[in-house]
Amino acid sequence: MKLLSILARAAIRLSIALAGVGFATNAQAQCSRVMLEKITDAYVKAQTDGKASLVPLAKGASYAENNWVMDIGKGVLAGPLKVDFTRSFHDTTQCATFTELVAATDPHPYVIHTRIEATKGGKVSKMESVVTDAGDWMFGASEHLAVTRSETWDAISTANRDTRAVLKAAADAYLDNWGDPALLVPHGTPCSRLEGRISTATRNPAGNTCDMGAFPQKLKVGHRRYVIDETLGAVSIFHDFPWLDAGLPPDQGTPASQMFRVEGGKNRYIHEVTVCTTPKCGRGK
Repeated sequence: MKLLSILARAAIRLSIALAGVGFATNAQAQCSRVMLEKITDAYVKAQTDGKASLVPLAKGASYAENNWVMDIGKGVLAGPLKVDFTRSFHDTTQCATFTELVAATDPHPYVIHTRIEATKGGKVSKMESVVTDAGDWMFGASEHLAVTRSETWDAISTANRDTRAVLKAAADAYLDNWGDPALLVPHGTPCSRLEGRISTATRNPAGNTCDMGAFPQKLKVGHRRYVIDETLGAVSIFHDFPWLDAGLPPDQGTPASQMFRVEGGKNRYIHEVTVCTTPKCGRGK
């Protein structure tokens, strides 16, 4: 799966884009948080038990792993995982969910980010996962587990919650900065970034360590898909990360996911998982 040809990857990206067309028509559909929580609970149970049938799929639902459209029963859900930790966001405006799942003590460790779109009736219409394991960018499930467990992503009081627009703008600014290093990104103090196994908080726990600095070239981050949870001040963005994977042309992205905790309009935590088509994306990290 990590040795895709350039043409095959282009076809896969097109198929993912087409599979997501239906989401635009569902973007204004309102769903209850309780219903969405049942969906994420069902997903975690399905992965724990290795029973894809536990996911409540709608008729004609699509499923993809690392931009591969496939049968849901033939991917990572085909077998049980020893799940050590999960954290989920619930987007009641878009009828969508996001789950970070860490299986650090499984014989085959994974860190998985999963995005789900749902119908008003509580069925999964689209599901996509960024599945990372050994050889992917900065991978280290045990280290990732320790850091994510230590962070606070509790519900934010109603009076202090940011609007969807503010949350999205803070997260987008982080990715937009990759193409425009002069663009200011609203990072808080403290702010820490978790890239695979590497936490920037070790550099200065009380400071802002989320600034990226300039890449060797300006990057345009496309194919963004969002989950926004005002209750948790949380944003998930699935996208295609350009340049990073040395096994691909610089302008062709590899599957990646960023998740953000935003407080008072400023980024507090950022997590990243990124797939590599060649070991460690050919960059020895």
